[in-house]
Amino acid sequence: MKNFKKQFPLLEQYTYLNTAASGLLSENLLEFRQDYDLDFLIGGSLFRDNRDALFLKVRKAVGDLFGCAPNLVALMPNFSLGFNTLLEEIDHSKKVLLLKNDYPSVNWAVESRGFKVCYAEIDENLERNIAEAVFREKPDVFAFSLVQYINGIKIDPDFLLKLKKDNPGLLLFADGTQFCGTEKFDFEASALDVLGASAYKWLNAGYGNGFFLFKEHMQEKVKSGEFEIKDLQGKNKPHKGSFIGKFEPGHLDTLNFGSLKTAIDIIKQVGISEIENGIKELAFVAKAKLSEKGVLESAVVNRELHSSIFNIRGDDKLFQKLRTNRIICSQRGEGIRVSFHYFNSEEDLENLLKQL
Repeated sequence: MKNFKKQFPLLEQYTYLNTAASGLLSENLLEFRQDYDLDFLIGGSLFRDNRDALFLKVRKAVGDLFGCAPNLVALMPNFSLGFNTLLEEIDHSKKVLLLKNDYPSVNWAVESRGFKVCYAEIDENLERNIAEAVFREKPDVFAFSLVQYINGIKIDPDFLLKLKKDNPGLLLFADGTQFCGTEKFDFEASALDVLGASAYKWLNAGYGNGFFLFKEHMQEKVKSGEFEIKDLQGKNKPHKGSFIGKFEPGHLDTLNFGSLKTAIDIIKQVGISEIENGIKELAFVAKAKLSEKGVLESAVVNRELHSSIFNIRGDDKLFQKLRTNRIICSQRGEGIRVSFHYFNSEEDLENLLKQL
């Protein structure tokens, strides 16, 4: 994978530990976007004549990567827009389980719509807290992030399968923005009913693109009625009022979704299994060494399963020191968030540890 680090020139200048905030622009993606703008410059409207074929390829690429039929893949500018659209299609008298202090785009969207809301705590006993809340509150929907954006706590997918088996009527809506692109994932075999994600982070696809994946039965769960504001025909949306059409009103941006396809092509070149192994190996070492320094919260240290996102104890002074030493990270919650992608190395980790 070292050869693919050359795809991201910024890595030659900085120790980049900030994918949880924003992925990087690759050389392949830059080349695609430059060619696209040139086609627009010299072709005008002609450059969009093949847009339907492009969107089919994008849906298929997303579906192939994440195990979902293309006709159940909706292309969205970002997670927040897709999730708000989904919630508008759900009966607002339903009860929704949320995680306390989960990503605002998840919780605010639910809380602001008048749903009955209950909560589970995010700590080292996350899965037990969720199971107890489901047993006690009997929610209709559980909406959550697969990986927590502040400290990287990750929900056990095997737990979700058991939760679904024990509560088959419970709908699971997941935000995969901090997850998708980090490991191999089969949506169809998962417990999830809906998975949405923005693609500008771990997929390194640039801004303005994302997707939503749906299980087949979700077509019966959303409200009936006309939501689509424009006739959009094609293989995946053959008629007005089609399910995916509800989530793709109006024009789709060929630049942004072409960027998503290009980013997925890079992932395929590297290999999603190689990416997963690289991230997990580095995250394992990072957790051990950061734990030794005593800079991680106990809820992270005491959990066996974790992502490659960590929140380390540190104030603004430490943050400015890291930035001065060309380590790019973010201030989140009460500490400093660092995140490791497949293009990172143990050398990057050692550089961070040296500054700490």
